[in-house]
Amino acid sequence: FYLTPPQVNSILKANEYSFKVPEFDGKNVSSILGFDSNQLPANAPIEDRRSAATCLQTRGMLLGVFDGHAGCACAQAVSERLFYYIAISLLPHETLLEIENAVENGRALLPILQWHKHPNDYFSKEASKLYFNSLRTYWQELIDLNSGETTDVREALINAFKRLDNDISLEAQVGDPNSFLNYLVLRVAFSGSTACVAHVDGVDLHVANTGDSRAMLGVQEEDGSWSAVNLSYDHNAQNEHEVERVKMEHPKSEEKSLVKQDRLLGLLMPFRAFGDVKFKWSIELQKRVVESGPDQLNHNEYTKFIPPNYFTPPYLTAEPEVIHHKLRPQDKFLVLATDGLWETMHRQDVARIVGEYLTGVHHQQPIAVGGYKVTLGQMHGLLTERRARISSVFEDQNAATHLIRHAVGNNEFGTVDHERLSKMLSLPEELARMYRDDITIIVVQFNSHVIGAYQNEE
Repeated sequence: FYLTPPQVNSILKANEYSFKVPEFDGKNVSSILGFDSNQLPANAPIEDRRSAATCLQTRGMLLGVFDGHAGCACAQAVSERLFYYIAISLLPHETLLEIENAVENGRALLPILQWHKHPNDYFSKEASKLYFNSLRTYWQELIDLNSGETTDVREALINAFKRLDNDISLEAQVGDPNSFLNYLVLRVAFSGSTACVAHVDGVDLHVANTGDSRAMLGVQEEDGSWSAVNLSYDHNAQNEHEVERVKMEHPKSEEKSLVKQDRLLGLLMPFRAFGDVKFKWSIELQKRVVESGPDQLNHNEYTKFIPPNYFTPPYLTAEPEVIHHKLRPQDKFLVLATDGLWETMHRQDVARIVGEYLTGVHHQQPIAVGGYKVTLGQMHGLLTERRARISSVFEDQNAATHLIRHAVGNNEFGTVDHERLSKMLSLPEELARMYRDDITIIVVQFNSHVIGAYQNEE
């Protein structure tokens, strides 16, 4: 099919969402101006999820991308639940007591999060009671453990990730008398998801990452050019420290079978993830749960097989790696994205494209044509295209959409080629996945004035 530019735009813009942080008395007191997010599916249904919320009882904003595998059930559950676990982990003891008393006495609860959601971002109503009960058990334990110290953000993030993963596992083991819910908790536990989450509070930016989605900071240098700073590390076979970590956790006799064809036990790309109980539970537990579970589970090939060379589980953890960065006035934006983006674009290009989009200023680099022999006609074409590209900035009102346009439509000269974009977007479902992955992006824009003021106060 050949798609017209308006058709291309309607596909690209279908899932876009923007949020501007409100100003008070004409002043914006947040270090965040706002964010743009978008998703482009390759799988049907899409297996990526995204979340964004303002923490109402503590300061700060939470943003995250989640890349599901073996279905979307785990990514869905994590995108709905993880921010509550983080917010609860950050709350002071008195607030936890207030919340518990309100539930005890049937009073209205203090709202903990204000969600910023696209209409397509679904929440599973059927499971909300179950999810709430698990969360309540968690805050009751935090109340009992009260150490009187304020929680450090890094610790809160790690505890929240681990606790949610533990709850996903427990819910599946306990099951549920309601057969729909029983099947749901098992699907969540047997599928998996990575998570890359940012918590921004004033000039403190924490990124907690599990798996191979990424966080990247866009920095504007003094000469106006753009550079990228990594705020996460991929947990996969390309990361030597991660391979070492996995080897350290298992006997020497398993060294050869732990990572095969760049996958964990020859099967799983990310070395850290939520869910994926096939890589965490003992064989006995897996068999018991699958045999006592609903019939649909038995028809699912994924739950039946046991990974090869499975001797000393768990092989997988959801524990995140947390990086803290103090924001500076030259830090202009943060990009959180699933690996669908990073497979197609280098972070340096991402920084430049978003930076130029947000400032509307193009640093006219000399046209690079690599080792290509270029005729005058082609050169003319490249220059015309460059002019068109400047005007194309105005057709995207969303930085994440602008990035997806480049990720899918870039040609070898680094410019968006409409024909390529049209071809890539009109691929039938079963083919799309062979050419690209689901792409989910959140671009957070920082407020340099507020960040500068924070710095001066310090």
